[in-house]
Amino acid sequence: MNASTPIPATIDPAEAAHFGKLAQDWWNPRGSSAMLHRLNPARLSYLREQIDAHWQGDGTTLKPLSGKRALDVGCGAGLLSEPLARLGARVTGLDAAWENVAAARLHAEGQRLSIDYRCGGIEDLAAADGEAGSYDLVTSMEVIEHVADPAAFVAGLAAALAPGGLMIVSTPNRTARSRLALITLGEGLGMIPRKTHDWSKFLTPDELTGLMAAAGLRVLDRRGLDFMPTRGFRLSADCSVDYFLTAVAG
Repeated sequence: MNASTPIPATIDPAEAAHFGKLAQDWWNPRGSSAMLHRLNPARLSYLREQIDAHWQGDGTTLKPLSGKRALDVGCGAGLLSEPLARLGARVTGLDAAWENVAAARLHAEGQRLSIDYRCGGIEDLAAADGEAGSYDLVTSMEVIEHVADPAAFVAGLAAALAPGGLMIVSTPNRTARSRLALITLGEGLGMIPRKTHDWSKFLTPDELTGLMAAAGLRVLDRRGLDFMPTRGFRLSADCSVDYFLTAVAG
């Protein structure tokens, strides 16, 4: 699928409605999105590592994304979009739930951050004039397991990526361990809102790598995200619960 090919609809209305109901509590570190707050440090550590590796950073620059455009797809209320802006990027945050976009705009205003938040799917962005192939960094964290068409979603992410750009995606793996951790325990014990996950929609790293290859992307790095009660979330070689893939065009 090339940049000129229309991208099929990727938004699942039921998923958008589910996350829209959580919007007002998104920035509460003890609320319904507490797990996202807890995993954000590990997520940001991985992002910074990949950003520095791709653009030859030394890890000390405060704004390694200065002069670059970043697209955060499935941005929620901005837990990742805001750090990307603080790293110097001109950020566009895209989300399917208008409630999340409203909460994100309000929070960014309070932080005096200029972020272009939009409501819609990746297919809407791909159809917008001047948006195809214009983002140096494309991120989508814990989103692809909630879309209606994963292949079209990945194709849309790829279409947004600028030449020489970097894409980073994270998602749960489809394993017995992820079902136990995220659904049986996470949702069962109230650490994650119930009905957040459908285990059958999880993608294995090999499946997601295949979708990326079909979209003209080449995976550079695969890393796990593990959880230990005494240490919280940490990067790991074990991808059995959750993982990151970093890719570039071609």
